Amino acid sequence: MSTGHVLLGLLATGPKHGYELKRAHDAHMPRAKPLAFGQVYATLGRLQRDGLVTEGDRDRDAGPERTSFALTDAGRARLDEWLTAVEAPAPFVASELLAKVVVALLAADSRRAGDYLAAQRAAHAARLRELTAAKLDPESALGDVIAADFAISHLDADLRWMETTIARVGELQQGVQA
Repeated sequence: MSTGHVLLGLLATGPKHGYELKRAHDAHMPRAKPLAFGQVYATLGRLQRDGLVTEGDRDRDAGPERTSFALTDAGRARLDEWLTAVEAPAPFVASELLAKVVVALLAADSRRAGDYLAAQRAAHAARLRELTAAKLDPESALGDVIAADFAISHLDADLRWMETTIARVGELQQGVQA
């Protein structure tokens, strides 16, 4: 995820200061890693340097001075370009889960790899239950439901891979150690 593009998208609805952008990000991207204030302001600085946002009004409502930022025409064009670009599927398999299974087979044995996969499967299943409950909660916002659906799909794929791998772990050890 590009923080800059997300901030441009949030500014597409109108000028906002850094604190509002952080709040909007965390509200609209509920399952994403929360943004740090420093990250918001550093990203705004780069966007401003590149002519994608401009400083707007400054206000001091019961606190420190706040500068709002607004999307420029170039910023809107960059946002539109990003929104229409198709994401290429990842060219390489890069997963901590996959790495741990291969290393467990290399450094230990099929029992250890199987034990790891069983423990990981239990953790995935628990997270799947949490997300399903959040998704089905009538109080959940649409952003929460969409994020839960995304995470559930990925967890489900991981669980299917783990089931297949557990069934093959003995065979895999022979192949990895060859």
